Amino acid sequence: MRHHQKGRKFGRPRGQRQALLKNLAANLILKEKIKTTEAKAKEVRPFVEKLITKGKSAQGGSASGGNDLATVRYLTKYLPLKARQKLISQIGPRYQKRSGGYTRIIKSGPRRTDGAKMAIIELVK
Repeated sequence: MRHHQKGRKFGRPRGQRQALLKNLAANLILKEKIKTTEAKAKEVRPFVEKLITKGKSAQGGSASGGNDLATVRYLTKYLPLKARQKLISQIGPRYQKRSGGYTRIIKSGPRRTDGAKMAIIELVK
């Protein structure tokens, strides 16, 4: 039984699973809309929302003001340079007055090849 077991494994080892989430998050931040399986979309959603919340404070919305070095270093751990820059300069300021709920998951039809449930995850405007 999987009582109190959070997260999905996707049939991958831990390192591959972390790399998958990082890549999905980076692509979602760069493109603002990606099509993936429903399970992957549901798994990447809280990950991206936490990154966006951190990106809001890195932009200058925190009490300390200005670029928070600790936050930028935290984002460096999870995002490549272009995605990190876009998160801090564009996405963070866009959601400055919004307190959560930055993403939307729209379910689409099954994939033709294997019938997997597909979904579109996008950043809310």
